[in-house]
Amino acid sequence: MSALSLKTFFFEDLTVGMRESLMKTVMDSDVVGFAQLSGDANPIHLCDVYASKTRFGQRIAHGLYTASLISAILGTRLPGPGAIYLSQTLNFKGPVKIGDVVSVHVEVVELTERGRRCRLHCEAIVDGQVVLDGEAIVMVPSRPKEAVA
Repeated sequence: MSALSLKTFFFEDLTVGMRESLMKTVMDSDVVGFAQLSGDANPIHLCDVYASKTRFGQRIAHGLYTASLISAILGTRLPGPGAIYLSQTLNFKGPVKIGDVVSVHVEVVELTERGRRCRLHCEAIVDGQVVLDGEAIVMVPSRPKEAVA
């Protein structure tokens, strides 16, 4: 994943149907780093010999690593800086293997003025197959008064 340029949307800027995406090639260093950061040292993620004997036949990325790519979009692109994660549902539908290219997409599906809530559909796709989907709800800041013309 290349560095994402920051975009900031205020609640008033958002419309249903807005989308943002990113693509990321999952690297061995990503999986090892996520294991170190999270403390999840399950050998399905870290040990080739162990993982080769599982139904996946090789090491896979942590499900929450894949989900963290959703957070990357929400915090940097849509809605962007200032958005506060309130909830996230996740449905894991398939493995993400080291070397896979993951395409992550989020789309605004509902806006609620009270509390400035934004509901987004989220999905991750590998080779045309959805490997993760869910829904995020974030609170989005209003446009500052001094910025209103």
